[in-house]
Amino acid sequence: MAHLILAGAGHAHLMAIRAIPEIVSRGHTVTCVGPADRHYYSGMGPGMLGGAYTPEEISFPVRAMVESRGGTFVRAAITAIDPDKRILSLTNGQSVTYDVLSLNTGSGVPGPDGSLGTENGLPPDVWRVKPIEKLIEARDRLATLARERGEVAVIVAGGGPAGVEMAGNAHDAVRKAGGRPKVTLLAGNRLLRRHGERLRALCMADFSRRGIAVVEGPRLERFEEGRAILADGAVLPFDAAFLALGVVPSPLARAAGLPTGPSGGLLVGEYLNSPAKPEIFGGGDCIDFAPRPLDKVGVYAVRQNPVLAANLAAALDGRPLTPFVPGSPDYLLLFNLGGGKALFRKWGVAMAGEWAFALKDHIDRRFMRRFADGA
Repeated sequence: MAHLILAGAGHAHLMAIRAIPEIVSRGHTVTCVGPADRHYYSGMGPGMLGGAYTPEEISFPVRAMVESRGGTFVRAAITAIDPDKRILSLTNGQSVTYDVLSLNTGSGVPGPDGSLGTENGLPPDVWRVKPIEKLIEARDRLATLARERGEVAVIVAGGGPAGVEMAGNAHDAVRKAGGRPKVTLLAGNRLLRRHGERLRALCMADFSRRGIAVVEGPRLERFEEGRAILADGAVLPFDAAFLALGVVPSPLARAAGLPTGPSGGLLVGEYLNSPAKPEIFGGGDCIDFAPRPLDKVGVYAVRQNPVLAANLAAALDGRPLTPFVPGSPDYLLLFNLGGGKALFRKWGVAMAGEWAFALKDHIDRRFMRRFADGA
């Protein structure tokens, strides 16, 4: 009998959670360690901020999903991994041992200095876009500000897809609460610089129509209470602000002395396990895939899902592993602009409109139903 620990209950572990009954039936035990009883789907987080979804609609009841299938759920975060002794240290004071470990501990959003830091290090009314559940607090705060002040100045730092989605949906959040949104997106060097001129132009046109300002050039240097300080010395006042400056993998692997890749994530090979410690697997944002660099996007975590679940079961049984094939890098892109519209890019074609949001909404809701049903 072997013990599997699933560290985190994110996208890449959903099929492993579904497979718990089969794993248990072969005499193994499964423990899932996660910081909360529900896991929030990042693809719908901005839409929840903007009022398109409720928190319940964008989250999986992972504790119930694990326990109803015969696994054990421990509500805690992991503070350290001892890969030689195969021990995890948890925030609740427990230490748990494993035979096979899978990391799906996700990523965090860095500050302007590149460090992850903590929420306690941010001024009031400033939020990182991860963890997603913090956006519930942000949504409620924007509604309060709209009622109290009327006009609400919001700054979003980050010119990538997350920044775009947060700016458009923060605008919706204030407007739907009866306020007058004044949203500024600090886009760094260039808005959506990795996604082509056509997609950028569509975004700029939508934001211009809605009165969302886009600032390109000077970068955010720091947030102080009620104001953003830019690298060129400019000072922008705000009532609420968001950090969306990309993602940094969970630091657990590096702190444990495990091999890591260019982004700092756990280095894994074709079977999604560590070359140094083959009993340690991983998926999602917390890994670096050695055969080929992968973008930190949910599509790869979803693609890793079945292979990771199969390989965890095989590792417990001592069976051969299955290689992960990432598929085409020309994956479908759908960015929620707010206002009931989305950006679309696929096959080199970029478009925008309400139909694109309807498509994104359909795909996201289908994903939620697929794994939440039967929880």
